[in-house]
Amino acid sequence: MTTPAIRWQPHPADRPDTHDLIRGRARVGDFDLTVLTDGPYLLDGGAMFGVVPKPMWQRRTTPDAENRILLGTNTVLLRDGKQTIVIETGIGNKLDEKMRGIFGAQKVLPAAFAAAGVRLDEVDVVVNSHLHFDHCGWNTTRRADGQIEPTFKNARYFAHRGEVENGRLQRERDAVSYIAANYEPLIETGQMTLLETRAGATEEIVPGISVELFPGHTAQMMAVHIESGGEHAVYISDLIPTSAHLDVTWCMGYDLDPLSVIEERKRFYQRAIAEEWLVLFTHDHHTPFGRVTVNEKGKPVMKADAAI
Repeated sequence: MTTPAIRWQPHPADRPDTHDLIRGRARVGDFDLTVLTDGPYLLDGGAMFGVVPKPMWQRRTTPDAENRILLGTNTVLLRDGKQTIVIETGIGNKLDEKMRGIFGAQKVLPAAFAAAGVRLDEVDVVVNSHLHFDHCGWNTTRRADGQIEPTFKNARYFAHRGEVENGRLQRERDAVSYIAANYEPLIETGQMTLLETRAGATEEIVPGISVELFPGHTAQMMAVHIESGGEHAVYISDLIPTSAHLDVTWCMGYDLDPLSVIEERKRFYQRAIAEEWLVLFTHDHHTPFGRVTVNEKGKPVMKADAAI
């Protein structure tokens, strides 16, 4: 199937497939895994790499004239013949025109589902790793009349209670990251379940899908484990947003607690590398998943056969 093109202004990091709505496919045991996109978007390279100097990070990703780098909004679609499960829902259609222009937001995730041959009302489960607007924007849809409705009307949604509580605080540091319309209507109707997963524990959502806390980017950010047939994949979310962020100290300026990010990355690698997990990157538009190994210097890098 030929996927429809998305509208996009040229960027130095563009590739021939930049406009494809389906970013990749894999198999994890009984699960067919498809990575969909809400479209590439743009963020300041300095913000994405924190204290890492530009001469170092631009060797891995190319900025435009405004210092913005091309990022992805990767949604993972999982199907095992019994349930249809979605991890993350992109930026959505609720940003105002100013914000949409800043980020270059595309609003194409529904078209990506259509390209994959999946109706929105077929989705049974939606899992949000955290509730920043670029991870849960299509949880709900703003209709032409301004009303908010669930995008996946038949789905059960899951997010961490601590994320909701932090979003409601509207703190100066991260208030802009939380848009209440992405989750409050779902909480009010009971369609969203608020988890209370604790550090050091995993919590099963449905068979084969579980969540685990990896704090640092936010206090209650969760990774999503996918396990089936002896195979293991992990949507690691903003703990490691792209394959350019594998170094343990290459944290984002957006991370609330970068020291925790460093320790949590070390903890993650202890198992992910040893057990050869398939790592799913939330914001890597061109490398949405791969396996991680260590190089001759002991640093984490992508395997040469990273796509499988």
